[in-house]
This record gives sequence, structure tokens and C-alpha cells, in this order.
Amino acid sequence: MKNLSDEELVEKVRKEDSELYAEIVKRYQQKLYRYLRYLTNRPSEAEDLLQDVFIKTYRNLFDFDGKRKFSSWIYRIAHNEGVNFIKKTSRRKEIFLNNLENIDSALHNQNNAIEDSLAKEEIREKVKQCLDELETKYREPLILYYFEDKSYREISDILRIPAKTVGTFIFRGKRILKAICQKKGGNLIV
Repeated sequence: MKNLSDEELVEKVRKEDSELYAEIVKRYQQKLYRYLRYLTNRPSEAEDLLQDVFIKTYRNLFDFDGKRKFSSWIYRIAHNEGVNFIKKTSRRKEIFLNNLENIDSALHNQNNAIEDSLAKEEIREKVKQCLDELETKYREPLILYYFEDKSYREISDILRIPAKTVGTFIFRGKRILKAICQKKGGNLIV
């Protein structure tokens, strides 16, 4: 099963064996959980949303257009579940990236190497605060691009916006994030 593409696996699930759906879950469980956790900043809620995503995906598997990319389709379902959760809870101010393990790769040319863990944690907190102020329309493409390694085309499919708009949102999002961080007194270079 590991040699099959997602699209081929979906076709087998549709025609032959619904038990093979477990392989789809296995392939996407960690990725989608991480994405939903970034989006909601609530690990336990992300787990619940993930279950909803897999249920909706299974129920709508026969509606999936095999000519399109399955990963974009399932991420779109996850996106919709996350956005619906955000709307329901009305806590947009609390939404920011919680997992900043990879933030060093998103920060360029930091004032030399930061070796003191306290200084590193202080920077993480400042970036969290800055990300909290970033509009969702800029934050989400940044999450998908930098943390989920999605291409502009895939982000375009997931968010249902033109690929050029994705590029614009990423460019502007980085610029706004940098300005927010500088305004807060940090000299972070994003």
C-alpha cells in the first residue's frame, strides 16, 4: 500500500476495500493534527477536529475528483473544520502558532547565534505575541508554506484563492510580522 499514490489508494478504498481507509488516516494523521493545532492553538480541540476531518473525508470520498490532488482536498476539509471551530468559539485573538520549534528557520539573521535558552524563550514569546496580531488571511498561508511545506499551488487549492494571491499574502504577512515585531521593541528579522 505504501507504493500507491494517495489518489490510487482512494480509488482502491472506493472500489475494493473500505478497510484500506486506515492507510489514508495513517498517512495524514500527524500532518493534519499539526496543522489544526497551529490553526487553533488548542491541542485537545485539534484532536477532536482531526476526527471530524477523517469522518467527513470518508463520508465524501466518493465525491473526491480523482483528477485533483488528494492532499489539497483533505487539507481543505481540515481548513474548513478549523475555520468553523474558530468562528464558533469566537476567540480569534487567542489564535497564534503555539508550536514554535521550527521558528529559528523562519527567522533570518538573528543577532548572531542565541545560545542562552532564556534569551531564546524570550524571542519565542515575542514572536508568539507578534503572530497573535497577524490577520488570519496572512497567518494561514504562512503556516501552510513554512510549517506544512505546501507549495503555492497546494495552498491555493486549500484556501481557494489564486496562487498569485498566496504569494502576495505570504510576502505581506512576513512584512507585517516583521513590522509588528519591530513595533513591540524586538529587532527580529523575519
